[in-house]
Amino acid sequence: MADSTAKAVTDAFVRLSRENRSEITNLKLQKLLYYAQAWYLVFNDRPLFDENIEAWVHGPVVPEIFRLYKHLRWSPIPDAGAAVDSENIEDHLREVFRVYGGLSATKLERLTHSEEPWKDARRGLPIDEPSRNVISPESMKRYYSTLLENA
Repeated sequence: MADSTAKAVTDAFVRLSRENRSEITNLKLQKLLYYAQAWYLVFNDRPLFDENIEAWVHGPVVPEIFRLYKHLRWSPIPDAGAAVDSENIEDHLREVFRVYGGLSATKLERLTHSEEPWKDARRGLPIDEPSRNVISPESMKRYYSTLLENA
């Protein structure tokens, strides 16, 4: 059982972007959700949210959240957002935002494309081939745990 939902984490990232006077698009949001999930798995040995993350052409995507903001295309998300109801999760999301939130959506996309979980989920697919392949939480935990150990 996860400690939150992708929608609650989304609301928190939208709020954090507003607090930091930073715009957040659907593309950038998707990468932040991915990194929040990955590092939560490493540090807490359980998922932050239960929704699947799929290996789409432009990087990791939580389809349910993508559909909420699809109509905005590349425009910033105008919602106000909201805080999560857990101080632990809030601290985690603030740290993920501190590390990754200053990067552009394009840089985050390139970063995820260079990392094993996304590449493994897309193995054998042409770079522009649509995919619904799930990035497994196990591959995320394994890869980012290794990064932490080698830091």
